[in-house]
Amino acid sequence: MAFAWKAAGLTYNRYLAIAARAVRRSLKEEPRLKAERRGQMDLKFAKWENGKQGEVKNVASVQQADAEAAAAAAAGSK
Repeated sequence: MAFAWKAAGLTYNRYLAIAARAVRRSLKEEPRLKAERRGQMDLKFAKWENGKQGEVKNVASVQQADAEAAAAAAAGSK
């Protein structure tokens, strides 16, 4: 039996990030702002190939692009 997040092509970490964002957005104004600040990231990563560092990317922007691509794919499959 496949999990819904796995069937949608998401990793478990990505699924948790989407769920956390949905919960934060459902809060009232003041608690929502505090929760959103805690959820902000300023992490960067780079892939290394053949001993050379690739392009440095911001984790938050990559996750946002992945979420938009997943939403577009889900909308296209309906």
